[in-house]
Amino acid sequence: MRDFWQKTKRWFSENRLPVIVLLVTLVFLVANSYALRKEFYYLTLVPVAGLLILLFVRKLEFGLLAIALFTPFAINYDIVKGTQLSIPTEPLMMLFMLIFLFRVLLKRSYDRKIMSHPVTLAVLFSLLWMLVTSATSELPAVSFKYLLARLWFVIPCFFAAAQIFKNPKRITQFYWCYAISLLIIIFMTTLKTFSNFSDLQTMHRVMKPFYNDHTAYGVTIAMFVPPAFHYIFENKQLWSWKRLFAIAAFVLLMTGLVLSYSRAAWISVLGAVAVYFAIRFGMKVRWMLLCGALAIGLFFAYQADVMYKLGKNSQDSSYDIADQIKSISNISTDASNLERLNRWASALRMFDERPVTGWGPGTYQFVYAGYQRSYQLSTISTNAGDLGNAHSEYIGPLSEQGVLGTVAVVLVFGITFASGVRVYRTLKDRDRRMANVALSFTLGLLTYYIHGIFNNFLDTDKLSVPFWGFTAVVVAIDVYMCRLGEEKEVEEEKKEME
Repeated sequence: MRDFWQKTKRWFSENRLPVIVLLVTLVFLVANSYALRKEFYYLTLVPVAGLLILLFVRKLEFGLLAIALFTPFAINYDIVKGTQLSIPTEPLMMLFMLIFLFRVLLKRSYDRKIMSHPVTLAVLFSLLWMLVTSATSELPAVSFKYLLARLWFVIPCFFAAAQIFKNPKRITQFYWCYAISLLIIIFMTTLKTFSNFSDLQTMHRVMKPFYNDHTAYGVTIAMFVPPAFHYIFENKQLWSWKRLFAIAAFVLLMTGLVLSYSRAAWISVLGAVAVYFAIRFGMKVRWMLLCGALAIGLFFAYQADVMYKLGKNSQDSSYDIADQIKSISNISTDASNLERLNRWASALRMFDERPVTGWGPGTYQFVYAGYQRSYQLSTISTNAGDLGNAHSEYIGPLSEQGVLGTVAVVLVFGITFASGVRVYRTLKDRDRRMANVALSFTLGLLTYYIHGIFNNFLDTDKLSVPFWGFTAVVVAIDVYMCRLGEEKEVEEEKKEME
C-alpha cells in the first residue's frame, strides 16, 4: 500500500501540469453544462478570458496590439441600465491596466525618463485636475466613472505604450493593427455609401455600428492619413509589396475621408498639410502658435462682421461635395452648425456660473439643457443630452472642469506638438527614418487638435486608443532615440577631450 501511494505521488509530481489542466477542464465542462441549461451563456467566455490574462501577463506588448486590432470593430453594449461598455475593447483595457499597474508596483521598473517628460507631466496634471473636479462635481458618480474610463484609456495606450514603443517595430505594428481593421471598415462603408449615394442622412450612418456617426469616423481616418503617407516612402525598394500595400491603404483612407462627408475632418487634414509645409520651411513652433493665437484674436475682435457674413450663407449640407464645402460656413440654416453653436453657448453659460472647478467631468450632457436659449435652438436640439457633449475638446472642459480644465487640454496638445516638431528637427540629420515617423504621427495628432475645435471624442475608445497611442509614439522617440542619442554624443565628446 505504501509503495502504491509513493508511486502515485511520484507520478503526480511528474505530471502535475497535465493533471491540473485536466481537472480544471472537467470542472469547467460540468459547470458550463449546468450554466447552458440555465441559459447563462457568459461562462463560455471564461477560457477566452483565461487566455487573454495569460497573454497579457506573458507578453504585455501583444495585449496592446490586440487592443489596437479590436478597437475599430468594438460595439457599445449595455451591461446595466445607464452604463455602456465598448466590447471587447474596454474590458481588455481594464485588464491591461490592472496587470500593468501590478507589474509596475511589483517590479518598480517604470522608466523615470518617461515619467519626467514634459508631455507626461502635462497628462498627469490633467488627470490630477480631473480628480479634483470630480470631487467637487455636481454629479460625483458620473464624474468618477468618467475619470476611471479616462484612466483605462491613458494607462495602457500612453503610459504602457511609451515603454513598449522603445522598440520601433512596435510603433509600426501598433499603427497597422488599428489601420488594417479601420481599412476593412472603410471598404464595407464605402460599398454601402455607393448604394445610398443620393441620401445624405443615410450616408451619415452607414459606418454604424462600428462608429456612431460620420464625424467620429472621419476624424479617425484623418488621424491615420499622415502616417500612411509616410509609410509609402519608408521602404527604399520602389515596388516592394510593402510600398504597394501602403499606397493602397493611403488611397482607401483618402476615399473614406472624402466619403465620410465630415467637414471638420477635411479641414483638419488641410490644416495638417499647411503646418507640414511650415515645418519643412523651418518655421519655428512659437511662430506657428502665435499665428494660431492671432487668428483666434482677430476672430473675436471682428466677430460681429464675421458672424454677419457667415449668416448670409444658406447652403445646407449636401451629398454634392462642392455644396458640402460651401455649407461649412453656413450658420443660418445648417442644423449641424446651429446645434454646435447652441452647445458652445450653453457650455460658456455653464462656465460663467462655475469658472473655477466647473460642473464635473462628464456632466455636461446632464446639465446643459437648462442653459439653452430658445432663440438658439436648432431642428435637432434636445434636452435629453443624447446627441453628444459640448462638441469641442476645448470648450467642453471649460464647462466641466473650469478654466484649468481647458488649460490642461491646451498644455497636453501644445507640448506634444512642440515635442514632435523638436524631435523631427533633432533627428532629421541623425536618423531620418525615425524623424519622419515622429513628424507623421505628430501631424496625425494635429488633425485631432484641429478637429477638437468642432467635436470631442476622447471619451470614446475609438479615438482614445489612436490619440494616446500616437502621443506615446512622440514621447518614446524623444526619450529613447532623441535624448539618448544626445547623451551618447556628449559622452563621446568627453572621451575625445580626455
